[in-house]
Amino acid sequence: MTPQYHHTIQQQRTSPERTPRLRLKPKASHSGYVDGAWWPHTSDLGAELPDLLAVLSVRLGPIERVLYNVGEWSTAPTKLATGGRRVRLDGYQRQPVNTIEVVGLDRDRIILLTVPAQTDPADAHGALMNAARPDNRSTVADILASAQHTE
Repeated sequence: MTPQYHHTIQQQRTSPERTPRLRLKPKASHSGYVDGAWWPHTSDLGAELPDLLAVLSVRLGPIERVLYNVGEWSTAPTKLATGGRRVRLDGYQRQPVNTIEVVGLDRDRIILLTVPAQTDPADAHGALMNAARPDNRSTVADILASAQHTE
């Protein structure tokens, strides 16, 4: 899947219009591969990020940039104006699959497992909950695999 790039998407809201499907580990020293998980509604990164960044800015403060795997999103801008700031979006082929990294102005960061939008709701819920467990040191692939229910 090749993403379509747009230069900048303007979003002026500072609080989410739609609460993101997000679970975070408690704020403490980092443990494991991820700091939580996010289940976006679509594969349009520019449409999904404003609500997520509004929530994450409570923990990180102003957001400077977002790193993502370029092959996982159908559309992705290079910049996003949200919360009165311009956030740089950097897509990389080598960014770990099913993750995004959100970096604040002070260089604090949150790494999230991204559950694909089309994931079964029960599987997505399992992944969100597992990724947010404070003691979970599992890899992204292991968290997603362990969340799949069998019929």
